[in-house]
Amino acid sequence: MAQIDLIEGSLKDVEADIAKVAMADPVIRRLMTLPGVDMTVASGVAAAIGDVRRFSDPTKLVGYLGLNPSTRQSGEGPAYHGRITKQGRGQARGMLVEAAWAAARSPGPLRAFFQRVAAKRGKPIAAVATARKLSMIIWHMLTKGEDYIWVRPALLARKFRSIELKAGLPPERSKRGAAYDYNIPEKRAAERVRVEGAEEAYADFTSRWRTKPRSRAQREKKMLSPA
Repeated sequence: MAQIDLIEGSLKDVEADIAKVAMADPVIRRLMTLPGVDMTVASGVAAAIGDVRRFSDPTKLVGYLGLNPSTRQSGEGPAYHGRITKQGRGQARGMLVEAAWAAARSPGPLRAFFQRVAAKRGKPIAAVATARKLSMIIWHMLTKGEDYIWVRPALLARKFRSIELKAGLPPERSKRGAAYDYNIPEKRAAERVRVEGAEEAYADFTSRWRTKPRSRAQREKKMLSPA
């Protein structure tokens, strides 16, 4: 038990150091505007990416994180896309997948995206696809210097307040800042209505997409596969 207490104390010290850095790091704070992304995920992903200018387009970042699907092709035949390559920064990739699961429980376009993929391919594949979507959004956010457009201000303020407390700042319970708005049902509901509207709009827009027709090779493979 004494050893466990010692380890827990060390972890709290490390967490406090990370929180102090996160408070002053604009990249980490920007990444935290995404749903499902907390201080730990934002810090890990920011450290893995470094200078986003290293990646000329979002697909380069996706490949660096190993979230791009593998491709198999023989001769001039059709290309088949399989599981993700899992090359590159595995820790950051794992963090983004965890963030994707959290984003799937939060209202907004990302949840609609997750549900659309899950209905066709299952939830595990949907989580990876959402993580890939997150990495592409992150590239655009950092390249353009913009926060996530569907951020919920009160929830974000609550995230930032959590960082301050982990960094060792005084609680200041008597002071009601922006983070307190998350405790007010009316304000919390108003923020949800906005992102839920975006979620419905995305679901409605994608529902009109036509399914890509199978190629001849894919149809033949389907016919030859066992029932």
